[in-house]
Amino acid sequence: MNKKQPYMNAGATILFGIFGLLFFVLIFRYFSIQISGEVDGQPLAAKAQEKYSREGNLAALRGDILDRNGEVIAEDTNAYTLIAILDKKMTTNPKKPQHVKDAAKTAKELAKYLEMDELEIYNILTKGIKNHKFQVEFGKAGRDITNQTKNKIEDQKLPGITFIRDSKRFYPNGVFASHVVGYADRIEQKDKSITSVGKMGIEKILNNELTGKDGKVNFESDLWGFILPDGKEKITPAQNGNDVYLTIDQKIQTFLEDAMNKAAKEYKPEKIIAIVADPKTGEILAMGQRPSFDPKTKEGIEDGWHNEAIETSFEPGSTMKIFTLAAAVQEKVFNPNEIYQSGSYQVTKKDKAIHDHNYSGWGPITYLEGVQRSSNVAFAKIAKEKLGFERFREYLTKFGFDRPTGIDLPNETSGKIQFTYPIEKITTAYGQGTAITPIQQIQAATAIANGGKMVKPHVVKKIVNHDTREVVKSTAPEVVSTPITNETAKKVRDYLETVVTSPKGTGGRYKIDGYSVAGKTGTANIPGPNGRYLQGVNNYMFSFLGMAPKDDPELIVYVAVQQPKLEGLEAGQGAIPVSAIFNPVMKNSLHYLNIKPSKLEKAQLNKLTDYKGMSVAETVADLKGKGVETVVIGKGTEVVRQLPESGTTVLEGEKVIIQTNGEILAPDMTGWSLRDVMKVANIAGLKLNSKGQGYVTQQNLKPKTHLRKGDFLIVDLKTPEEQWNAENNQQADDQTQTEENTGEIVQD
Repeated sequence: MNKKQPYMNAGATILFGIFGLLFFVLIFRYFSIQISGEVDGQPLAAKAQEKYSREGNLAALRGDILDRNGEVIAEDTNAYTLIAILDKKMTTNPKKPQHVKDAAKTAKELAKYLEMDELEIYNILTKGIKNHKFQVEFGKAGRDITNQTKNKIEDQKLPGITFIRDSKRFYPNGVFASHVVGYADRIEQKDKSITSVGKMGIEKILNNELTGKDGKVNFESDLWGFILPDGKEKITPAQNGNDVYLTIDQKIQTFLEDAMNKAAKEYKPEKIIAIVADPKTGEILAMGQRPSFDPKTKEGIEDGWHNEAIETSFEPGSTMKIFTLAAAVQEKVFNPNEIYQSGSYQVTKKDKAIHDHNYSGWGPITYLEGVQRSSNVAFAKIAKEKLGFERFREYLTKFGFDRPTGIDLPNETSGKIQFTYPIEKITTAYGQGTAITPIQQIQAATAIANGGKMVKPHVVKKIVNHDTREVVKSTAPEVVSTPITNETAKKVRDYLETVVTSPKGTGGRYKIDGYSVAGKTGTANIPGPNGRYLQGVNNYMFSFLGMAPKDDPELIVYVAVQQPKLEGLEAGQGAIPVSAIFNPVMKNSLHYLNIKPSKLEKAQLNKLTDYKGMSVAETVADLKGKGVETVVIGKGTEVVRQLPESGTTVLEGEKVIIQTNGEILAPDMTGWSLRDVMKVANIAGLKLNSKGQGYVTQQNLKPKTHLRKGDFLIVDLKTPEEQWNAENNQQADDQTQTEENTGEIVQD
C-alpha cells in the first residue's frame, strides 16, 4: 500500500498539470476570441451573419413605351409560370393536400386551359412522380400565363398546382409601328437572372433607359429560412425603368396601318414604306411598312427585319425633283414660262441621251409644264444649264442627302450620291443613280413645308421617371439647315400644287376634297441581280411625297409601294396603290388634328362637348341628334367618363363610348373597328389582345358580363372579304358541295 502511494501522487500531479494547462489554454483562447472576434483569421460575426441572413430579390419593372398622348404601346404585365408540386412531404394535413394526388384528374383539368394535350400533361406528372421529383413545370405552354387564365385554374382548386409570378413584355396593339417600337426578349443573364433586353427599334436603342435596377431585401432568419420575429431587415428598393413617350400618334398610326393593310391585300406589293411627319417640329407621327411583324408573337419578322424607312437607301425617282426645283427657285434661275424642247437630252456628245418617261416627250413646253408632267429633260437642263453642277451639288448637301439625319432609331444608313460623271449628275437631278433613304426625303421636305427651315426628324418626345413622373429628358425641335428662304418655299409649294391640280399633272389621284395638296410623284427603277434595271410596267418603286394644307403645311406624308400586282388597264399605274394609302391617311389625319379645310364647303364634323355629370338619357339624345353612334357601358344614370374626350372631333362612323356611375358591363362589339374596341379597353382598364385585321367577329368577354380592371379582352377580327368567304364555306359544308364564287368582292 505504501509502495503504491508515491506512484499515485506522481500520477495525480501529472494529471493536475495537464488539466491545469488545458484550463489555461481554454481561458486564453476564450479571451483572445472575445478580444479579436476571429477564429483562424475568420470573423465570427460575419460567419454568423452569413449563416442566418437571407437575401431576396425585388424585381424592377421595365419602363413603358407610350404614344404622344400617353396611350400604352409597350408595357410589362404580370405573367405566371405553372408549377406542379409532387413531393408528398409537402402535405402535413391529409385534409388539405399540398401535392398532386390525382395525376389523371389534374391533367384533364389543366388541358382545358393550356395549349397541351391531356396525355402530355399526364406523362409529365407521372414521370416526375416516378423519378421522385419535388416539382415539375410544363415547358412553353406553362409559361407566360395570363392573370385571367391563372384565376380560372386556381378556381379548380387542384392540389399541388401553384404559380410563380413573373412579368413579360406586352404589346397591346399588335402590328403597330413595329419597326419603330421594336421588341424585347427575356434573356438569362450570367447570374442566372432573367431580364428583358431590347432587340430592335426603341426597345433596343433606349434599352438602358427602359431597363430598371432590381432591388434587394436582407433579413435574419432561423436555420429553416423563416424570418425571425425581432430580426433586422434591410431593403434596397427596386428602381423601375424610365418611361419613353414617342412622337407617334396612336390614331394617325392606326390610319396608316389600316390603309397599308388594305393596299397590301389588294395589290400584293413586294414592299410598302410610309411616313407621316409634322414639318414644323420634325416629329414622326406615324411610320410603318409591309411586310411587318407582331412584336408579341414575332410572326412575320423573318420577312421584314429592317426598318426600311431608315435602314434602306434606294433611288427615289421623281420625288427628288422637288429639291432640284427648290434649288433653281432659290438661285432665281427657274422661269416657269420659259419654253424648252422635251423628249430627250444629251449631256455630252459622248454620253447616251436620256429621255422623258414617255420617251418622245410633248414637244416644246414650258418649264412649269415640265414640272407638272415630271419631265426628266426639264430637270436635266435645270441641273446643267440653269444651276450648274457645282451649285447643284452644294444644294444636295444643304438638303442633307450626303449624311444620315441622326434620327433616334438604330442602324440608320446614309444615302449615296453618284456625282462623278456628267451623266450621273443629271440623273441625280431627277432621282436616278443616286440612292437616299425615305427619312432623308422627309427631312429635306420639312424645308419646303416649314418656310425654308429644315428640321431634324425624331421619334422620342420625352423620357419620364416611371415612379416620380419627373421628365428626365425631352426632345426639342432642331433646325439643322436653312437651304432656302421662306419666299422660295412658298413658290415651290405653289408649283407643286399644280402637279396635283393641273390636267397635265401626274398627281391628279392625290386630290383631297377640301384641302390643297402640294407634292410630287415618283417612279424609280429597281436594279436587278445582273446590275441592270428590271423590265416590265410594274417593276418600279412608285411613290408620292406630299404636304397639306399647301399654304401652311401641317403634315408631310411619304408613301412608296414596290412592284404592286396591277393588271389590265391598271398596269403601270403605280399611283393607284400609292394614293390608296396617301389619300385616306392624309385626309383622316387632317380631320383628326382639326385642320380646317382650305377650300370647298366645310366638312361635316362633330366636335364633342363635355358630358361628364349629365344624365345618360340626355347625353344619348344629344349625340343621336348629331348623328353620332353612342355606346353606353354601365348600369348607372349619370355619365362619369367619355371617349373620345370633350373637344375631340369625331370621324365619320366612329363610336362614342359613355361610362356611367354603375357597374361596367361588356358591350357586344361584333362588327366594331379595332379603334372603337380600344376605347372600351381604355375606359375599363382592360388588357387588349387582337387577332387579325378588319372588324370584330368574336370577343372572349361575353356581352353584359361585368368588366374588371386588368382582365384580358381578346377580339378576333376579319376583313369583309374573309367574313364573306367564311359564310360561303359554311354554306358549302352544310350543303356538302363546293360552289365557286364568281361574284366580285368589293373592298371597303
